[in-house]
Amino acid sequence: MTALTALWLPILLSAVIVFIASSIIHMVLPWHKGDYPKLPNEDDIMSALRPFAIPPGDYMVPRAGSMEAYRSPEFMEKRKQGPVMIMTVMPSGVTSMTGNLVQWFLYSIVVGIFAAYVAGRALPAGAEYLRVFQFVGTVAFVGYSLALWQMSIWYRRSWMITVKATIDGLIYALLTAGTFGWLWPR
Repeated sequence: MTALTALWLPILLSAVIVFIASSIIHMVLPWHKGDYPKLPNEDDIMSALRPFAIPPGDYMVPRAGSMEAYRSPEFMEKRKQGPVMIMTVMPSGVTSMTGNLVQWFLYSIVVGIFAAYVAGRALPAGAEYLRVFQFVGTVAFVGYSLALWQMSIWYRRSWMITVKATIDGLIYALLTAGTFGWLWPR
């Protein structure tokens, strides 16, 4: 068993490495460039929605208020006529990425803490690089990737976006595992 406090350096350094790698993946490489295509007639749709002043949040359209309403002919007709969508409305205006980047870095630390906890309970100081890599990599992959699949299963998010994000998560997990294997206490 290895104490969590003995793993603070790989936790923080792996978060920094993942932060840099994700910045390269999203800002330099064209990997995610086409994930969200432009809506046809974007200006007209924005102009049509603007008067409703929809507050930021997640919405489903149409949305039945109960199971009885879901089965009603009126609701079925709404679904048939469309559009049927799940949408996220963000605040209007220019937004700063600072808050998102801080949250992403903190999230990477949390993934590192969970990976450190599991590996630390299973492995002693001086464990072999590959054993550390296996434990940390598996937990980090779960933390970075698996919950994303729910969005495609239940809410019809594009499977291509989910697969790409899963590959990103695999890269982050491998970098996290490599950092822990390198810095594991001897």
